[in-house]
Amino acid sequence: MKFRDPTGWMWGEALELLERADRMHRQFFQPAAQEGNMPCWEPPIDLFDTGAQMVVVVALPGVETEQLVIALDGPLLIVKGQRRLPALAQDALIHCLEIPYGRFERRIALPSSALALSLQECRNGCLFVVLDKGPAPDRAVAP
Repeated sequence: MKFRDPTGWMWGEALELLERADRMHRQFFQPAAQEGNMPCWEPPIDLFDTGAQMVVVVALPGVETEQLVIALDGPLLIVKGQRRLPALAQDALIHCLEIPYGRFERRIALPSSALALSLQECRNGCLFVVLDKGPAPDRAVAP
């Protein structure tokens, strides 16, 4: 009885999964015909808890601050806006388009609704949103 080396077929399956994921990624991030005001992509985020504050970092390279809407809705932070195609791409033949363009919206569930927006700034292609924590109900502030 002949034994097959498992690393060969495992490697083949892993490559096939990566190719399938890459195809799905390209399909998802194709420029879509806008249906009204529906967003077509979500930017990636990082969420940090410093103890006194929640800090949200949203990766938005190429998005101008004027194109952003930031809102706090209870335990949700909503970041939405639009990344436009560069002017040079308007009449160009596009060979590769991996950066998502168009309307975006990201709804970020926060661990608490007792937060107040204290700072929002764009730096190095990222939006930084700092939310101050209010006193927790079980930890009342002494007078």
